[in-house]
Amino acid sequence: MEPTPASLARRFGALLIDWICCVLIAGAFAQPTEEPWLAPGIFVVVYGLFLGFFGQTLGMRLLRIRCVSVTTGGPIGVPRALLRAIVMLPLIPALIMDANQRGLHDRASGSVVQAA
Repeated sequence: MEPTPASLARRFGALLIDWICCVLIAGAFAQPTEEPWLAPGIFVVVYGLFLGFFGQTLGMRLLRIRCVSVTTGGPIGVPRALLRAIVMLPLIPALIMDANQRGLHDRASGSVVQAA
């Protein structure tokens, strides 16, 4: 039985939660207008570590979805998670999905987001 892909609503909700957390953390260290790349930098690091090791970020955990390797079904590892986060930053690649609901960032990193 093949895992169920996560809905776009749950994926977007998880991304929104993660982004708000990154902005709040960045805001504790600097003004967003003075350091505009701090929040995206935190986002890449958080995604790289949490997806790489655990397959979930805080937002994904709250919305019961996970990002796993297409081939193994396990965590994708830090290098692939960092690639996925960097490709996803402009957000447009995440909106270009195939029939399996995999965005360009998922295809580039060999991952799939599924219901946990």
